[in-house]
Amino acid sequence: MVLSIENQNKLDEFWAYCVKNQYFNIGYPESADFDYTILNRFMRFSINNCGDWGEYCNYLLNSFDFEKEVMEYFADLFKIPFEDSWGYVTNGGTESNMFGCYLGRELFPDGTLYYSKDTHYSVAKIVKLLRIKSQLVESLPNGEIDYDDLIIKIKNDGEKHPIIFANIGTTVRGATDDINKIQNMINDLGIKREDYYIHADAALSGMILPFVDEPQAYNFADGIDSIGVSGHKMIGSPIPCGIVVAKKRNVDAISVEIDYISAHDKTITGSRNGHTPLMMWCAVKSHSHEDFKRRINRSLDLAQHAVQRLQSAGINAWCNKNSITVVFPCPSEAVWKKHCLATSGGQAHLITTAHHLDASKVDALIDDVIKDARGEMIAA
Repeated sequence: MVLSIENQNKLDEFWAYCVKNQYFNIGYPESADFDYTILNRFMRFSINNCGDWGEYCNYLLNSFDFEKEVMEYFADLFKIPFEDSWGYVTNGGTESNMFGCYLGRELFPDGTLYYSKDTHYSVAKIVKLLRIKSQLVESLPNGEIDYDDLIIKIKNDGEKHPIIFANIGTTVRGATDDINKIQNMINDLGIKREDYYIHADAALSGMILPFVDEPQAYNFADGIDSIGVSGHKMIGSPIPCGIVVAKKRNVDAISVEIDYISAHDKTITGSRNGHTPLMMWCAVKSHSHEDFKRRINRSLDLAQHAVQRLQSAGINAWCNKNSITVVFPCPSEAVWKKHCLATSGGQAHLITTAHHLDASKVDALIDDVIKDARGEMIAA
């Protein structure tokens, strides 16, 4: 591959830009403390994981063996026997969530999908793409679903087969919906557990809760039917990706045989990136449970440090249980643009992902937020 001097220079400039901004994302949940250089040699190959990693595929250049081991890891992490589970490495949280909603719709074609106002924006797209009936549910001030409003809407709809979209760490406030409370309240409606579906969007917190001492309910043992977690968030990856895990008996109902590849396809996208399963494999094989636990505890401690510093300065900052998302009143545009913060509804947040090995960037942001609240000038 030969480029002109002009185009080489353009690439070099972009490289310098990436190096400068590698750790910019204090307002977004990507971890940047990864190193996959061991996989550089595989970039010369067109690795395509089309179809089911558990079956023969006529496209031989795939990473199915590695993907299977990734799925074994996440089945164990999310408390479901591997032989009773099926899932795959997706393109990201949106595809993982679509897969879960798709399963729910296929099991209950006339069911209504219930999701809260704090749910990730992609779910509104999923509703349109799947043409699934839906109801938007109110949220509590901390970002959890409004459980009473959920039950009222299920009752008013006369819905016998609700499909529940539960958040395990909301995008803006890091809130985790109470899976046990949802199941108990639906049971009080007289709806049996086998007559409704729960998908858990654990994009960020799916790699936090398994490693804390007192996790909220989030896994299959707690009653979910499927779960999605992002690979580029707490784990870290140069390519956005995700993992979805579901009950095998539900997935088997949507399997389609494709003669072109001599295999069954249960996935949303068909042809899939074969490189991200290699990355996820390297990540889980190079970190022990204790490694992840230490990494996550450091992130949680840093979040509490941020809350305490902001509160000490009189700023109304807070954090949900087992969350690394610190919420505070939205500062001026000069501050949120300088620090690349995500803002919504008069609030902003910072996220203490794992590449923050010390408090320097968090403290620099907090210093500016405090100065801004006092009406002081913010340096560019």
